[in-house]
Amino acid sequence: MATFLYKLGRLAFRRRHYVALLWVALLAVAGVGAASASTPTSSSFSIPGTEAQKAFDLLEQRFPGGSADGATARVVFKAPANEKMTDAGHKAEVRAIVDELSGGSDQVSSVTDPYTANAVSKDGSTAYVSVAYKVASMELTDETRTALEETGADARAQGLAVEIGGDALQAAPETGATEIIGVAIAAVVLVITFGSLIAAGLPLLTALIGVGVGISTITALANVLDLGSTTSTLAMMIGLAVGIDYALFIVSRYRAELAEGREREEAAGRAVGTAGSAVVFAGLTVVIALVGLAVVNIPMLSKMGFAAAGTVVIAVLIALTLIPALLGFAGKRVHGRKARKSLESGHHEHKANMGTRWARFVLRRPVTVLITAVLGLGAIALPATSLELGLPDDGSQPVSTTQRKAYDLLSDGFGPGFNGPLMVVVDGKANDNAKAAATEVADTVKKMDGVAVVTPSTLNKAGDTATITVIPKDRPSSVETENLVHSIRDTGGRITADSGAEVLVTGATAMNIDFSQKMNDALIPYLALVVGLAFLLLMLVFRSVLVPLKAALGFLLSVVAALGAVVAVFQWGWLSGLLGVEQTGPVMSMMPIFMVGVVFGLAMDYEVFLVTRMREAYVHGERPGEAIVTGFRHGARVVSAAAVIMIAVFAGFIGSSESMIKMIGFGLAIAVFFDAFVVRMAIVPAVLALLGRKAWWLPRWLDRALPNVDVEGEALRKRLGDTAGSDGGPGGPGSERELVSV
Repeated sequence: MATFLYKLGRLAFRRRHYVALLWVALLAVAGVGAASASTPTSSSFSIPGTEAQKAFDLLEQRFPGGSADGATARVVFKAPANEKMTDAGHKAEVRAIVDELSGGSDQVSSVTDPYTANAVSKDGSTAYVSVAYKVASMELTDETRTALEETGADARAQGLAVEIGGDALQAAPETGATEIIGVAIAAVVLVITFGSLIAAGLPLLTALIGVGVGISTITALANVLDLGSTTSTLAMMIGLAVGIDYALFIVSRYRAELAEGREREEAAGRAVGTAGSAVVFAGLTVVIALVGLAVVNIPMLSKMGFAAAGTVVIAVLIALTLIPALLGFAGKRVHGRKARKSLESGHHEHKANMGTRWARFVLRRPVTVLITAVLGLGAIALPATSLELGLPDDGSQPVSTTQRKAYDLLSDGFGPGFNGPLMVVVDGKANDNAKAAATEVADTVKKMDGVAVVTPSTLNKAGDTATITVIPKDRPSSVETENLVHSIRDTGGRITADSGAEVLVTGATAMNIDFSQKMNDALIPYLALVVGLAFLLLMLVFRSVLVPLKAALGFLLSVVAALGAVVAVFQWGWLSGLLGVEQTGPVMSMMPIFMVGVVFGLAMDYEVFLVTRMREAYVHGERPGEAIVTGFRHGARVVSAAAVIMIAVFAGFIGSSESMIKMIGFGLAIAVFFDAFVVRMAIVPAVLALLGRKAWWLPRWLDRALPNVDVEGEALRKRLGDTAGSDGGPGGPGSERELVSV
């Protein structure tokens, strides 16, 4: 592989004009495709194989035109102090709004009058209008949304509080200025790392081009592939991070090759042949982790994974082709002035940098470093034992939003459960007993703990299916509401066995519960698949059994610690004010599996980049301890810079208005911090120091069976006729014969 990539790097350097034009053309084509693409007609959310989804599908069949998965809204009214919503003036105002909403858009399916639908609170202070739409929230036109948002302007003028909840106002998440700040921090880190504006600008430029191609392609295909707004946000988050990092590693290696006295084209070829090999395998681990999300069998999550994986592939291709091309344009300016003078004078020495000093410190005290790091991460991971999973609803919105205000008004006026009604569907088609079974279900559910209200059943035209609305006493995301759903389902199972009528529980709350359960069930199989495949991949890279094992265990430790931090902030409320978390509650149910997928891929990046350099030095004859120091001398500064950049990019998404994006940004940023600076910088060298030569042990039969992918560039050096003379880098000491003797 190193030989092929070496040729590719030299070709891209020589034909830089064509390569640059090719990527500009791809960006232009993708941009035109995105600009001309029609707005997605659908952004459906489904969870195949769950009871809630089965009930939704049944409602679509038995209640045609009912728009079971259509958008909904609740316009909530609260009367001024000492007044009631049943007062004549307020009553007239609300009924005028009902008429206005009914005729305001042809996308409206139904609007309920609170005075005939029993939607006025017992004390008369609060009332709400329910609006159902024929289409999903993402299909609502701007005119329909505007009509809903402007509802109640006259009522407010008369002193009524009017707030709007429901998914009809759901819009694409806003990330805010902090995302730009993240990129700005990345730019500063690059300038400090390279000491050259040109060298610092290359990774940023190529990452933005890669993200531009990726996001534009996703936007162009959104209508065809039914991609939601969160899909492009994830792709941008991952694409920016890995795009900057991969370019950073190749530019850094190119500068090191120039420092060894190589000609520019030769240096570009060798940089792509060596660091490029690490980029390919690091990218593969990220792609495996993201594509593996399909194991969960939730279409939305699978699409997010595939889209982000595609952006990573683009980042790898850009690093291997566009970076060497741009290096050709950069000339000597890829070095700062001081470095250029040093190179021109021929004076170049390897100073003991901070990475070298840290590696030597770890080699002197490996046990102390290992125990301190493991205990520290273990302590941070403790809150993860209290992890509660759920999905965000309007109760997790910022308190300044109308959705949150509507949520709070409903809770105060009617009880928390009104924000998450359950729908019980009774299918009596098999035995023509839907009405009797529905009556039995309603009577049984009324007696259950945790039930506030049970509405009378509603039959469809055919009379074979009935629906019952159940209002829990507690809020939608509470454990008590989840227990109630399970109790109703258990009761429904007994009624099904007795009467033959099938009883199903659905609604947004039940859908969230099923989603969380499906994520929990998929976690272990997903973890086994991703870690297993990456273990085999790393075994190919490092020709070792223990190094990949250590990499996987270290990753698990950093992910659990990151989950502990997420629980402490978003569930317990620690530092919530600092991070803008206005409402604590359950951790998003997809968070554990999502962090496992994304962080595993990114963590393996650092493992590959750092340990490959150690392996390279060891292969060329250095003792295990010396190889660790060499790896840190060449890789620690760059890996640290890459980690800071990735943390900055992810942390930029903490400023998002969407709680899900905010949590993902924080979780990924803190996980990268733990993995890069605690696991890779402390635990990895400590374990390698304790293992010595055993770290690179591989059974002979396995060594013969595994293909040699030549990440260290050994075959490339033989082909180029390199001789001993350097410090384990290109042209470093030792040969294959020397390696056999150590």
